[in-house]
Amino acid sequence: MRLTLHTDYALRTLLYIGARPTVRVSIREIAEAYGISENHLVKVVHRLGQGRFITTVRGRGGGLTLGRPAQDIGVGEVVRFTEDDMMLVDCEGRATGSRACVLSPSCRLRGVLGEALSAFLAVLDHYTLADLLQPADLARLFPELAEPPSNNIEKKLISLPLQQG
Repeated sequence: MRLTLHTDYALRTLLYIGARPTVRVSIREIAEAYGISENHLVKVVHRLGQGRFITTVRGRGGGLTLGRPAQDIGVGEVVRFTEDDMMLVDCEGRATGSRACVLSPSCRLRGVLGEALSAFLAVLDHYTLADLLQPADLARLFPELAEPPSNNIEKKLISLPLQQG
């Protein structure tokens, strides 16, 4: 089974946002981090928002955050939501508008592939976004999170002189 780019980008987006639980991130930031199309990512973010996996805030100070705790976002749930078609083979010819496969009436392959798909999804259902965001892995996934920020807004605010009123 091969997941679509849409699902791949959705999972990567959730990982990126989930690794930064205290800040809002932008689509541009995610696109630059992964080297992927910002236009494609807009569609992915829209879909994730529809599924309430993320919350989007528009305008100045806006951005993306998780729509619920990482431990409540199942990997299998995300895959099912973002994949339009989980059919492994098109025995009936629906996707191509062609005739059904001549083997369809007596072929057992469809059942075997259906069982394999169920097993694949069952494994994904055992994991949440939180499982993929273990602290030990974050530094490898996102090296910039392990380094102290060089241009931190909090540092700038602390260094500003207080105005006497």
